[in-house]
Amino acid sequence: MTQPHTDAEAPDIKYFFIRRPVLAAVISIIITLLGAFAIRLLPISRYPQITPPAVQVTAVYPGATAEDVAEAVAAPIEQQLSGLQGLLYYSSANSSDGTMSLNISFDVSRSQDLAAVDVQNAVQVAEPQLPAAVRQNGVTIVKANTDILSVVALSSTDARYDAAYLTNYMKLYLENELKRVPGIGNATVFAGLEFSMLLQLDPDRMAQLGVTMTDVSDAVREQNATNPAGRLGREPAPQGTQLTLPVTTLGRLQTPDQFNDIVVRADSDGSLIRIRDIGKATLGARNYDLSGRLNGGPTAFMLLYLRPGANALAVKAAVLHRLDELAASFPPGVSYKVPFDTTPFVTESIREVLTTLVEALVLVTLVVFLFLQSWRATLIPMLAVPVSVVGTFLGLLLLGFSINVLTLFGLVLA
Repeated sequence: MTQPHTDAEAPDIKYFFIRRPVLAAVISIIITLLGAFAIRLLPISRYPQITPPAVQVTAVYPGATAEDVAEAVAAPIEQQLSGLQGLLYYSSANSSDGTMSLNISFDVSRSQDLAAVDVQNAVQVAEPQLPAAVRQNGVTIVKANTDILSVVALSSTDARYDAAYLTNYMKLYLENELKRVPGIGNATVFAGLEFSMLLQLDPDRMAQLGVTMTDVSDAVREQNATNPAGRLGREPAPQGTQLTLPVTTLGRLQTPDQFNDIVVRADSDGSLIRIRDIGKATLGARNYDLSGRLNGGPTAFMLLYLRPGANALAVKAAVLHRLDELAASFPPGVSYKVPFDTTPFVTESIREVLTTLVEALVLVTLVVFLFLQSWRATLIPMLAVPVSVVGTFLGLLLLGFSINVLTLFGLVLA
């Protein structure tokens, strides 16, 4: 005949807490408080961060076709990427305007910061093989972010401010300011017209004067630069010199007239061939392939990316607060809008899951009461469920999870 086990023979944790209700209540309160504190520290997003870390390399080869960019820019850089630690794959996109975008993805265990350093070292090795125009414009390396937060649009009701003006105003006065907002991973101006000085040359006139495109580009590069001009009166100076004066040159050119006066060639007879003799300089946009519009009006757009682990709702509130501060100094008629925002999806998704969680708690309470037929006995699971749910957030914080649709759905199922 089997004898029942006593407490001494088989200690059970449930009897331990039943005999010590005060200790059980204190532990439950501590778990609840720690869980509530963890909720404030957990990042909030729609979905968990599951994409592998990525690094983006961009370069511009002015005047080159997509095939030229692939062979002269993308290929030398890609050859240096094969030995990078944790590399999964890379893909490049080359456009007809001379732009190259190379996206490099790494294993999820690889630190994005270290991966960016490795890519930068690889690009430095490949730089001597790149065309001079690419090296002059520079190769940009950034940590890629795929979690889009929102899109900011800058538009104007004043006809004086066209898309080119709005794009450059956004790049000068908004882009860097929003990048400094805590939680923003990156801010990129897109679909806009960037100011540029355009040289419209007459090929027939150039052929008559014997001027080539190389002559024009060399003249612009040499004369549109800031060069030190030295000082007057430096030693060794004539006796009696009392002043030393720095010589200031014009430096980088600003207006179309200044570009029109650039000397392309000086002939032996003393005649000068300037830009105005073979064409003209006009202020326009660097690229007309893309142009943003909102409600039919010219608009500049900026894409904001969320930093991994950041609270999307808090970051969105900080961005709006900073935009309101910057809007006080906008030109008359210029205003901002947020035409695309991911945070409402986050808020509504979490609200629906929380509603389902409350409904599940009510159903559990009713089912327990239906079988136990006692509200006093039902009180224990009614209190245990909220304690376990709130305490779970402490575990989420310790394990590096975030509050998202999937983690909350797991709580509902539990």
